[in-house]
Amino acid sequence: MPRGERWLQKLSATRTFARTAPHVIPALDRAVHRLTRGKVLLSARMLPGVVLTATGARSGLPRRTPLACLPEEDGGWLLVGSNFGRPGHPAWTGNLLKNPEAEVSWRGRDIPVRARLLTGEERAQAWRAALEFWPPYATYQARVAREIRLFRLERR
Repeated sequence: MPRGERWLQKLSATRTFARTAPHVIPALDRAVHRLTRGKVLLSARMLPGVVLTATGARSGLPRRTPLACLPEEDGGWLLVGSNFGRPGHPAWTGNLLKNPEAEVSWRGRDIPVRARLLTGEERAQAWRAALEFWPPYATYQARVAREIRLFRLERR
């Protein structure tokens, strides 16, 4: 693993990162994504990323959220609702539970998807893949009592 990646993983596992990153990273990502017409996500320089557009569970309005993702061989994506190891589930996970039909912006293209919450052995396999991909997820899980939600996004 490159030295810079190890440093980034250590930084992202800290409580300070968990407090500040949710306020800074998504705002920067949304601005850069909009300015580049969907071609660039700053956080994707560290991890692959999508911008998820899901219907708000309460508002019914479109909600755009930049997220790290694990691209899958079949052309879908795995999303991890870690919320940077903070106590509550991130809002986007509740949106997908209520309204699984969504869209992702991936490499400048908008792609319709259907989200599915993973459970059981399927979740266990996906969790192992997520930990291999980004080990700090284990630190995030250790900090919270809730089970981190994992979603598989499949192209429609």
